[in-house]
Amino acid sequence: MVLGNNQRKAHHVLIILIYVFRGWTLECHQTEYQLNQEQCCPKCPTGSHVRNECTKGGSTSCRLCMNRTYMNIPTGLKHCFPCTNCNAGSGLGIKRGCTTVSDAVCKPLDGFFCVDPVADGCLEARKHTECRAGQYISLKGTPFNDTVCSECVGETFSNGTFTVCQPHTKCEFKGLLIKPGTASTDAECEGKKIHACIVSVILCVLVAVYLLTRLGKTCYVNGRQPNPQI
Repeated sequence: MVLGNNQRKAHHVLIILIYVFRGWTLECHQTEYQLNQEQCCPKCPTGSHVRNECTKGGSTSCRLCMNRTYMNIPTGLKHCFPCTNCNAGSGLGIKRGCTTVSDAVCKPLDGFFCVDPVADGCLEARKHTECRAGQYISLKGTPFNDTVCSECVGETFSNGTFTVCQPHTKCEFKGLLIKPGTASTDAECEGKKIHACIVSVILCVLVAVYLLTRLGKTCYVNGRQPNPQI
């Protein structure tokens, strides 16, 4: 079949129109969303979602977010976003509660630090490292940093809870050391027990002298001399 000039022109125009419409896309205003590439519908406001799509004769029908859900932007979605759960099992507590227009913001619990920060909150936290015996806390943990532990050196020790290593106790008398100190324990000295015994003996002697003195005064007052054998 041979096409005439007019038919060829019409055919070319038709082809051009097909390519034009194939490349044409519907552009909606920023306050609208596209529906089935055919029309633009008004978005629902923050704190709500689409209940029913708009029609040629009516606008979009919206519904408020409920049951711990939120929507923080105008939307054409049919469902709100679920609120973040600040789970204590993940080391998290509530910094700011969830509302219909904003998500919950979580923070690390006491004794935990954030390992997955986001915006001004946290998605996951871990417990601070506990320093072991022989170490001291050189940098205390914070909500966003773990505890830093360092080793005790020299004649010092720590049980893991000190912020600085303590010096070993020096036994005052030679030969009274029971157990030398380590990085995790203090030295043990026999002298502590001996000192306690000495103090007890001294107290007993002082009490005896006091009683004897009182007894002597009592005898003189009664007109009798104290028995020299006492």
